[in-house]
Amino acid sequence: MPAPAQLLQLIDRFERNRDAYRSGKYNETQVRREFIDPLLTLLGWDVDNKAGYAEQYKQVVHEDAIKVGGSSKAPDYSLRIGGQRKLFVEAKKPSINIKTDISPAFQVRRYAWSAKLPLSILTDFEEFAVYDCRNKPDKNDKASHARIIYFTYEQYAEKWDELVALFSPEAIMQGAFDKYVKSSKKKRGTAEVDDAFLAEISDWRDGLARNIALQNSGITTRQLNHAVQRTIDRLIFLRIAEDRGIEQYGRLRDRAANKEVYANLGQLFRQADAKYNSGLFHFKSERGRDDESLDTFTLQLTIDDKVLKQIIKRLYYPDSPYQFDVIPADILGQVYEQFLGKVIRLTAGGQAKIEEKPEVKKAGGVFYTPTYIVEYIVQQTVGKLVEGKKPGKAGGVSKLRILDPACGSGSFLIGAYQFLLDWHLREYLLDRDRWAQMKEPTIYQNGRGEWQLTIGERKRILLNNIYGVDIDQQAVEVTKLSLLLKVMEGENEQTLGTQTPLLHLERVLPNLSANIQCGNSLIGPDFYDGQMSLGILDEEEMYRINVFDWTAAFPTIIPWGGFDAVIGNPPWGAEIREEREYLVAKFPNVPKKTKDTYMYFVYQAFDILGQRGFLGFLIPNTWLLINNAKAFRNELMTLKIHEIIDHGDGVFKKATVESCTLILQNQEDFTGQCHVQRFRKGEKIIDHTVPKNIWLDDQYSRIIIDKTEEIHQLLIKLIRNHPSFETTCQIIWGIKPYQVGHGKPPQTKDMLKARIYHSKIKHDEKWKPLLVGRNVDRYQIHFPEDQYIKYGKWLMYPSNEHLMLQPKILLRQTSATLRACYDDQNFYPQNSIFIVHSEKIDLHYLLALLNSQLLGFIYKFGNPQLGKVFAEIKPSVIKGLPIHENPPLELHKQLITLAKQIMELHKRLAAAQTAHERTLLQRQITATDHQIDQLVYHLYSLTPQEIAIVEGKDPKGFENP
Repeated sequence: MPAPAQLLQLIDRFERNRDAYRSGKYNETQVRREFIDPLLTLLGWDVDNKAGYAEQYKQVVHEDAIKVGGSSKAPDYSLRIGGQRKLFVEAKKPSINIKTDISPAFQVRRYAWSAKLPLSILTDFEEFAVYDCRNKPDKNDKASHARIIYFTYEQYAEKWDELVALFSPEAIMQGAFDKYVKSSKKKRGTAEVDDAFLAEISDWRDGLARNIALQNSGITTRQLNHAVQRTIDRLIFLRIAEDRGIEQYGRLRDRAANKEVYANLGQLFRQADAKYNSGLFHFKSERGRDDESLDTFTLQLTIDDKVLKQIIKRLYYPDSPYQFDVIPADILGQVYEQFLGKVIRLTAGGQAKIEEKPEVKKAGGVFYTPTYIVEYIVQQTVGKLVEGKKPGKAGGVSKLRILDPACGSGSFLIGAYQFLLDWHLREYLLDRDRWAQMKEPTIYQNGRGEWQLTIGERKRILLNNIYGVDIDQQAVEVTKLSLLLKVMEGENEQTLGTQTPLLHLERVLPNLSANIQCGNSLIGPDFYDGQMSLGILDEEEMYRINVFDWTAAFPTIIPWGGFDAVIGNPPWGAEIREEREYLVAKFPNVPKKTKDTYMYFVYQAFDILGQRGFLGFLIPNTWLLINNAKAFRNELMTLKIHEIIDHGDGVFKKATVESCTLILQNQEDFTGQCHVQRFRKGEKIIDHTVPKNIWLDDQYSRIIIDKTEEIHQLLIKLIRNHPSFETTCQIIWGIKPYQVGHGKPPQTKDMLKARIYHSKIKHDEKWKPLLVGRNVDRYQIHFPEDQYIKYGKWLMYPSNEHLMLQPKILLRQTSATLRACYDDQNFYPQNSIFIVHSEKIDLHYLLALLNSQLLGFIYKFGNPQLGKVFAEIKPSVIKGLPIHENPPLELHKQLITLAKQIMELHKRLAAAQTAHERTLLQRQITATDHQIDQLVYHLYSLTPQEIAIVEGKDPKGFENP
């Protein structure tokens, strides 16, 4: 499309006055107003918010021009879609040489990299540059480093289509921007901000731990962990406050410039105590202030100047790649979640070692809940609770109590708090004059003319609504830190100064000791019943168990009905230990053999959830199907289940653990409906609403996401009208070769390691041709000719040789779908294959049934493992398949003939020499498969609508003949 006339006018005006614009007198504000604002407007951005969107949904955010450390505090423009930042635009005056000057390039890359934005723009209108901001910025990088687009003002017209296609709001909403980002391969050395900052603070922990342990003899492991964590938290808090303009820039750096750095920092920390009232800085006892966070220990420690100077140097430009005011709260949470997965241990010699926590090691790592999952759960729980309620102290929302019982670094509480902040601001703006002119205003206009909540209102919402518990004291402190940073978000020294009269001389931040508490959510004081008489309890055991009394901790909530929402991603993956007996007695409906904790957290949530309160958890999806969770599922189905979303293994980065979202309400509902969804690789593949009875009708009350009411009725018809597989057939495991202590003579570890009963050649008649799972497929066997097993009593489980030496059907075990073949060659199958035999039914006929689309469909709903990482065929489900044992003679013959034909076709396909021959044979195989399916449908008397259901089509488009 041609460049707009207004753009050509801008280009012409710049050309005519270029020398004046390049002079140092023409400043950044002027170029923004006269050139960059119009340029963004032409691209489609609502620069002046003419649409009148609420503050949090404005397309373009203009940042304050506060200068910090010689550079702008924040990018000049933040371009957003739906309230989400997509890219920054940093403006410079034309006298700056963008093509070669290192400083502005480093600045914009530092902003965007810290905010985890992939691309951002640097421009003075005369020059236009786009940077790939996924590359970690370095102060020595050339201006051209990571620059992917560069041109000058003369080229705007010819580049206009490209600019619109990438950077217009429409292009971003249609996915063109994201596609471009994905197509731009990351360069070597790319480090995302969360990974880099995690490595950074991990180095700080290592240096502080070693030095504090060395310089402070007699310090305990617990004291050391506390001191290191508190020191890091305090430095991060104050450094973020500096970049936000709340603290004077460079105060930490100035304290590190002289000797006795820690003593100088101590003075700064005490000043922070007087200003903020946060438990992070609490060094003296005060009336009305909780003493649990009182710290009379850490400021007495000795820490070498060198260690602190190195840390603080890395916090400041130009050595620091981080712009702390733009690092998102969820990124900081992700960093801390990983950080808390390790702990400091003191050796016998008093040296500090950093180790992974045992429970984290067992769980396979720390899995941080993605922001989109947090936001969805918050919307479906807290979002439902605020509907129809009013804001303010007297409003209904002020009475809501939201809890995360295993809060970790606080991601869910941050999400819930942010939701409430946004909701309150929207509600107050509906009657802004009233709320802004109250004796204690809830909103005010900042220096940019934008409305925001007062710091007092942000504190009130936090203290009123947000609660958390975690067994780890350091996690509790991190959650508090994250929430306190969120309280101050959007504030600076000037805005806080204008609100001082409103605060009535209160300190800036709230004390969260009563809201965020440390304890074991699952284990109450009754754990010690009967043990106290045995004497003083072991201190380490006491800290590890960390019993928690819910009523004592929340005396104004638990006795008065409980919490209104319980949300989170409770611990799972790590095993429970000595507490198992206690938990089994406390939660009898949780399977007794479970080694995981998440089901206990669901039940604990019921105990503390108020009537009609909401539960929103991200938990494993195993409970949906495992047989021994029947009682657990039945209990849940007495309540109002709003939604179950099966995410598969697509939620956690670098992990294949499968998860689901559960949203339910503490309200009796025995016959209601539930909305279910399934995602695979980010794509929604199932989305429907079903009655709960289709799950309750299942033998094990399994929650099969794929099943609809129509499918349920079809399965009932098929299973009721035909005898089960086990009445006419048998299925057994193949050979299990090895297990220590089994076989005659008993096997040893060395025998297993050497696999002494396996060979690539047939030594004598004791050596038999062996098949394993990968050798078996539908209608075909792939014998590799070099796979033999020495068969006899020395094997762990020799299976049944009598059946192996008869014609048989082999069924592959490791598969989500049925893969059956016919064997009359006396192969010996290993235990990754099942042996199927029948004296009553022709095996070729049975083979055609097992490989048919219909029985595959029935099996799928008996054992729904399609897409599972480690899918396996279950013999118990095979035994329940409906087998038509008395088919019409002609139909019976046809199926036998077709089964033999397709077996022969597969043999010919395997031997085919040319591509054309393979294509022709594959077409015949497909056609024969289709014939078998049609005959099986006829055999089982399926209607056209039912056939459509089996084949995954819309049954409404088919009518009965």
